[in-house]
Amino acid sequence: MWIGLYNSYDPRKFHEAHRRALARAGPIALAYDANLATFGFPYEVKDVSTPLQIVEWVSTTTSIGDSGAYLVDLAKQGRFHVFEFPKRGFPPQLGTIVVTTNHPEAKKAITAKGVAHLLLGGTSACLVFGLGHRGIEDLDVYGMAAHHLDITAKGLSLETATALGAVPAAIHAFLARP
Repeated sequence: MWIGLYNSYDPRKFHEAHRRALARAGPIALAYDANLATFGFPYEVKDVSTPLQIVEWVSTTTSIGDSGAYLVDLAKQGRFHVFEFPKRGFPPQLGTIVVTTNHPEAKKAITAKGVAHLLLGGTSACLVFGLGHRGIEDLDVYGMAAHHLDITAKGLSLETATALGAVPAAIHAFLARP
C-alpha cells in the first residue's frame, strides 16, 4: 500500500503545509506498513535532492513524528519516493490509483474493505490525498484513478491530517480481518 500526497498548494515554493503533511504521513506509513510518495512537491532546497536528504532536511524543521525520525526511518528503508505531477498517468510501480475524496464518481467508488481486498489479492494500491482545503482540484487526476474512496461513506469532507490517519487505519483493519 502507498500513501500518495498530491501537492494542491503552491507548485513553486515549499510551505509549512508541505512539511506538516510529510511529517504526519511518515509515522502513519510506518504504522500501517505503507510506502510514501509525493507528487509535485517543490523540493528546491540547496544541497537537497535525494529522498533521504529531503526527509533529513524536513526532520530538522519539525517536532511532528518524533521530530521527523519516523519519516527518516521510512526513507532509510527505501519507502519514500518523490514524483513530479502525473501528466499522462501515475507511475505504474504504485499499482492501482485510489483517489481519496468526499465526492466519488459512482462507477469508480470503492470502500476501505474493497481496497483491502485488492491488497489481499496481490494488487498494490496508492491512496492519493490532496493537500489543502480543496483537496485535488485537477480533474485529470480523478480520471487517472481507477477508484475513488470516500472513507466516511457520507460525503463528509475531512481535514487532510484526519483523512491521512483514517483511511490507512480503516484499510488496515480489514487486512487484519478480511
